Amino acid sequence: MAISKIPSAGFQDNVKFRNILINGDYSIFQRGDTVTGVTDQVYSAPDRWKTQIFSTAVFTISKSTDVPSGQGFASSCKWDCTTANASPSATTFMTHEQRIEGQNIQYLEYGTSSAKSLTASFWVKSNKTGAYTVGLYSADGSRHIESSYTISTADTWEKKIITFAGDTAGTINNDNGEGLRLWFNLGSGSNWSSGTHATSWSDYAQADVLVDNQVNLADSTANEWYITGVQLEAGEVASDFEFLPYDINQQRCFRYYERYQGSGANRTTFSIGIKRDTYNGSDASVSGILNYKVRKRGSVTITYHASNNYSYSYGVTGSQFFSSYNFSNIRPDFAIFNGELGTGVTNSGGIIHMREETSKFTAIDSEL
Repeated sequence: MAISKIPSAGFQDNVKFRNILINGDYSIFQRGDTVTGVTDQVYSAPDRWKTQIFSTAVFTISKSTDVPSGQGFASSCKWDCTTANASPSATTFMTHEQRIEGQNIQYLEYGTSSAKSLTASFWVKSNKTGAYTVGLYSADGSRHIESSYTISTADTWEKKIITFAGDTAGTINNDNGEGLRLWFNLGSGSNWSSGTHATSWSDYAQADVLVDNQVNLADSTANEWYITGVQLEAGEVASDFEFLPYDINQQRCFRYYERYQGSGANRTTFSIGIKRDTYNGSDASVSGILNYKVRKRGSVTITYHASNNYSYSYGVTGSQFFSSYNFSNIRPDFAIFNGELGTGVTNSGGIIHMREETSKFTAIDSEL
């Protein structure tokens, strides 16, 4: 009986993970579907997308179901101006950006005569028509290249395709640090536009970033900007957007950030295999290993609520909230939870839970 090879399904030309970016379809929002009062350098709502706002303007960043029709997208990222800054200072800037690990893009061969071009494609929509800047920044070599796109029709989804030349003089280190950054500029001050728009690779110069007549998305609280289907791939042709299964997309995001969230009426199991370290008749010290869902990119920061965030279940019905706790031995793949309990703990083992409140969370952060 002849055996036929069945080609892989779901990937155009059988080229898997051709999109250098993660979460370009804005399906993963671990930090919350809506984050208000955004005015800083933060990872706000969508995973892997960093918001940089150096301005008196304030935005709400959220997950939206407003998407281009017939393209297969379920969600987009929405910027909504809630406090305007119609007269930005010289130092003002606002960007929506993703930072990419250097070891993931060695095949681009930057710094050689074979440096590959990159093509960015995306869907965008805004009530604010006009010119916008989009560019690449190479962190290791401190170099950049900028381009622009125009939103021609208000409140209408438009697809944009932009090709950037490869950087034959650049450097991308083969490590887990930032190698390349794709950024979308949404309005900046004169410090970013006083030079010449850098449409070819050059040493980074702040004055050469913006296209002439760059839109200021913050000039009115009526302004909104939507984006989805962002793809960055090697070559000079934009292929159809590469849709990945939700679980694969989520696992890729976990490398940089994962969040344990309280779930209302249900407690979230936080760690198991807990043992009582000491017991002196009046209190108990409990330690347990928190194994992350995915090994993290590099160094880890753990953010948690300092009061009544965790409880300890033991025996058949025993349960207490920890009176104090911390994390130690924080590694890329695990951390040690240490907590103090009150009287009455009689079992040597149990389970640590997150508190039921949805406002409580524990975040494992290794973003670039």
